[in-house]
Amino acid sequence: MSAGGEQDAQAPSGDADGVKKPSRAGRDLRSAILVGVGLGALVLGSLFTVRQVFIPVVAVAVAVSIVELARALKASAGIQVALVPVLVGGQAVVWLAWPYERGGVLGAFVITMLACLVWRLKDGADGYLRDVTASIFTVAYVAMFAAFAVMLVVPDDGAYRVIAFIGGVVLSDTGGYIAGVLFGKHPMAPTISPKKSWEGFAGSVVAGMIGGALSLSLLLDGQWWQGVLFGVAIVITSTTGDLVESLIKRDLGIKDMGTLLPGHGGLMDRMDSLLPSAVVSWLLLHLFVP
Repeated sequence: MSAGGEQDAQAPSGDADGVKKPSRAGRDLRSAILVGVGLGALVLGSLFTVRQVFIPVVAVAVAVSIVELARALKASAGIQVALVPVLVGGQAVVWLAWPYERGGVLGAFVITMLACLVWRLKDGADGYLRDVTASIFTVAYVAMFAAFAVMLVVPDDGAYRVIAFIGGVVLSDTGGYIAGVLFGKHPMAPTISPKKSWEGFAGSVVAGMIGGALSLSLLLDGQWWQGVLFGVAIVITSTTGDLVESLIKRDLGIKDMGTLLPGHGGLMDRMDSLLPSAVVSWLLLHLFVP
């Protein structure tokens, strides 16, 4: 479950024939919870065995998300992402984040940009700028953002940094969902995501502040007030990330990026709020807990 959950959704209810209806969020809540718990267990298992195992978890998520986004762009808008260099370069961006951190990420990204420019030459001038731009956007949006999650796990306390990051996103989603169910009346962005409410956003902020204060003061060597700022920042980035992908999907005329995860859509539909939050989490934790 990500902070991108529809924040004024209601729980599923049965109809007269006993057939389960999806929530107002447009998803099967039971399946969404089961999938969310499974993904959470996978992440926690990787962090508390050998924390480097978190890297292949991120790498697989990046590869699947890139494929989903590329397919959606091609099917809905005829945009041809340079899939081979984007996939290979995306993996380089992720894997080089551990040993070389920002230098490795930037170097791999720049080389991937050059590869995309060259790869697309064979198909001629028609749509060249459009396709190259989409290819570079895909690498930056998915792989480069995800690389910051890998850099979070590099320090000795990296497992707890990742927990603070992902926990903040989950709490934002959960707090927003509950507050939206109970109090949601005023749409937050009706032309982008009509089911989001300001009341749900307020619930996200409260949950994020509490979770951030606890995680930074108890799990990391930080102050509670730093945790409050961290929690608010994660709520803002996770909500913004979901709105950005909602806008992309509206532009493409699709509901979900894929169908891999029951109750969620595609994996990219769950990465939307995590990706920008990974960047902000690394920046703030790098500042608060050096």
